[in-house]
Amino acid sequence: MNGNDADRPVVTAGGDPGRQPHAVLDLPSRRDKGLKIERLLGLQARPQPMRMLEVGTGSGGIAHYFGTHPQLRCEVDAVDVHDNRRVSEGFRYHQVADTRLPFADDSFDVVLSNHVIEHVGDERAQFAHLAELRRVLRDDGIGYLAVPNRWMLVEPHYRLAFLSWLPHPLRTPYLRAMGKGEFYDCEPLQMRQLEGYLQAAGLACENRCVDAMKLTLAIERPSALLTRLLAAAPDPLLAPARRIIPTLIYTFSRA
Repeated sequence: MNGNDADRPVVTAGGDPGRQPHAVLDLPSRRDKGLKIERLLGLQARPQPMRMLEVGTGSGGIAHYFGTHPQLRCEVDAVDVHDNRRVSEGFRYHQVADTRLPFADDSFDVVLSNHVIEHVGDERAQFAHLAELRRVLRDDGIGYLAVPNRWMLVEPHYRLAFLSWLPHPLRTPYLRAMGKGEFYDCEPLQMRQLEGYLQAAGLACENRCVDAMKLTLAIERPSALLTRLLAAAPDPLLAPARRIIPTLIYTFSRA
C-alpha cells in the first residue's frame, strides 16, 4: 500500500449495488454517541468556534447534536453516499459518490468517522478514506474513528456469530445459508491492521477502546455495578482487553 492509492477513483457504497447503507436511524442513541465523542475528544476544552466534519451522516443525529449544542459552538458539515437523514437542523449536508470529500485541504478542526470505514470497500478504498480524513484535517485538529473489531463474537450488521472471523470467500455463503442476505458488504478490521493503515495515511493515533467503553457505560448505565467496577479499575489492567472489545475506537491527528 502507498500514498498513490488515494489518487485513484474508488467506488464505495454509493456506487456498488451490493453495498447497503446500514445507517443507525434511532435518534436517542445518536445523542448518546455524540456525548461520548464530545467527552472522548475533550471538545469543551478546545478553542471555539470549531469547524467539524462528520463522514457518514446516517440519521443526522450526531451532526445535529453538535450543530445545536448549547455550549459548544460548532460549524458542522456532514457527508454521505446515501441520504437517510431523520433530522437536518444544525448542519450542512453534502451528498458524495465515493471516499473523496468536497472540501479544501486543512478545512476542519474536528473530523468524525463513526462506523464508516468498514463500508467503503476494500483495502485501497479504506486507505483512500483515511487519506481524505488527513487531507481535510487542520494541523492542530483532532479526529475520531470507530470500526467494528473483526474478532467480535457477533457481527453487528447481520447479527451472525463469527461472520467476520471467516476467510473472505466463506463470508457471503455463510450469510446466504443463514438467510441473512445475499452479499456480505462490510470489512471489519483488526487492531494492528487499522493502526497500520492510519500510520500509512500519515495519521498519529491513540487507541481509546477502554476509555470509550467506560464512557459508554457511564452515559448509558451510570448506576450499574459494572460501570462502577470499570471506573475503579486501572487502565493498564484493562489494556489487554482492547483486542477483543467489539468496537475499535481511536483518536487521531496529523503525524
